[in-house]
Amino acid sequence: MSSRHIPTWKKLKQGVDHQFSVLRVREDEVESPRTGSTSARVVLEMPDWVNVIPVTADGKVVMIRQFRFGIWSPTLEIPGGIVESGEDPAHAAARELEEETGYRPASMRPLGWVHPNPALQDNKCHTFLAEGCERVNPGSQDPTEDIIVELHGKAEIADLIRTGEIRHSLVISALYLHVLAPVVG
Repeated sequence: MSSRHIPTWKKLKQGVDHQFSVLRVREDEVESPRTGSTSARVVLEMPDWVNVIPVTADGKVVMIRQFRFGIWSPTLEIPGGIVESGEDPAHAAARELEEETGYRPASMRPLGWVHPNPALQDNKCHTFLAEGCERVNPGSQDPTEDIIVELHGKAEIADLIRTGEIRHSLVISALYLHVLAPVVG
């Protein structure tokens, strides 16, 4: 990390917010510590998220294919979702894994977290490795989800990213923490 100090901007006014089911939008008036100029900045207040890299006893990665409304197309991803208010991220990861896929891990450990988009968002996305996953039920998808569960070998992951089959940036980031980092590091 750089030892250079970046001064904190001054918040002059917190904007009127708009509450939606999964986020709150506000526009703040801020002042630059360098120039003194003022500008408006949009902030998306969001709960933290989790991503889970579920690996079966025989080394397959449990992935999901689901429709995403932002791009109006299905994507290939790892299970994940919102950390509920007061919920521990590890608990949220195990809950989302079982709800979306029906798989339950023998063990789970944190791999780290990232800021999804610090330019606009205030949340974190936590990544967990779930090992020894076994399918214990068919899953219990939310009424707004249509999920297909797929199993892929770890060796396939880099090619799925390279060919564009996996394009979700937070999924790629999570997979890098586990699958790709040992290959390139």
